[in-house]
Amino acid sequence: MKNWLFLLVGLTCINLGAQVKHEIFESFKLQERRDVSYYFPEDYTEEKKYPLIVVLDAQYLFDIVVANVRFQSGLGRMPEAIVVGVHQGENDIRWEDCDYDEASGLPSEKGKMFYEFLGTELVPYLATTYKVAPFKMFVGYDITANFGNFFLFKENSFFNSYVSISPTLAPEMENRVPARLSELDQVIFYNLILEKEASDDRQRILQMNHSIKSINKESLHYFFDEYEDADHTSIAAYGIAKAFDNVFRMFQPISPKEYKTEILTSEEPVFAYLENRYGMIEQLFGFQKPVELNDIMAIYAACLKKDDFESLRPLAELCKKEYPETMLGFYFEGEYYEEMGEPKKAFKTFEKAFQMEEIDFLTKDMALEKIDALKADFGY
Repeated sequence: MKNWLFLLVGLTCINLGAQVKHEIFESFKLQERRDVSYYFPEDYTEEKKYPLIVVLDAQYLFDIVVANVRFQSGLGRMPEAIVVGVHQGENDIRWEDCDYDEASGLPSEKGKMFYEFLGTELVPYLATTYKVAPFKMFVGYDITANFGNFFLFKENSFFNSYVSISPTLAPEMENRVPARLSELDQVIFYNLILEKEASDDRQRILQMNHSIKSINKESLHYFFDEYEDADHTSIAAYGIAKAFDNVFRMFQPISPKEYKTEILTSEEPVFAYLENRYGMIEQLFGFQKPVELNDIMAIYAACLKKDDFESLRPLAELCKKEYPETMLGFYFEGEYYEEMGEPKKAFKTFEKAFQMEEIDFLTKDMALEKIDALKADFGY
């Protein structure tokens, strides 16, 4: 048996219907047994993939993260996800796991072993046993938050998303993290969360925030949230919910603010915004999300607002695929032909729309009005 193989002790089978399971994981890398908790969606299925969220300090953070996953995914604001939490409270072992050399700022010998435990044992076990999406998130707090940064320094970042809550920074980390984020050529979500009260690391964290903010890369999605009323203990509960909202914003319906500040101000074709958004969802989360009617209507409104009638054609084709029984696709296609100066094609297309089911604000009367107007103007 190869060295990287390991033994799961305690439970021989995980009952997915129970949602949360606790077991003992015997690590070859650490040469010790570790307490690990898992959360799986109630309706877990092999037919889809799930983002993986790795949580350190699980004795404090696991339940908070799971609660946010259940709440957000239940409302369709993020995909369902698998959560794994590593417990580090007994004998305060978190400080040993995440220890670093004071001179170099790099992981100590125990820190290196813990790094290998996460990266070559625990996460690969889940990725090969369950349907894990490409998207992986790391959540840590003070010393464990700092430890997450070490995963940035692989050739490709091991995680796509980092939630760093009031980190206790290793030497030079305030310079190394911005430099690395500037170099990485992959999509990264980085959340830095801080309480307002004074701390030993506060100025260094603020310096790191300033440096990361100056990075201008489309692939870097950076969020800094500072909380006036939080202290170093309560900051975890304050920050996690907002971090999830930041990271999974693209999964949520297009908001009025997004419509005004991003879609209407973009120089790209309007349809490209929708295409890029859902393409990114598929790339990160490993499945095609059905296009929400809210998003289609936002793109349609922007097409009219910006006189981007060329975008109506691909939007119409998308609607025929996503909402095939409704008049949505043919109505938008009819408007496209109308604006392109092809009234005969527009007339026939609106006739097709009239025969389909009504949806949202589109009614048969609206299609009939278009048909009658074309008849009056061109005699069809």
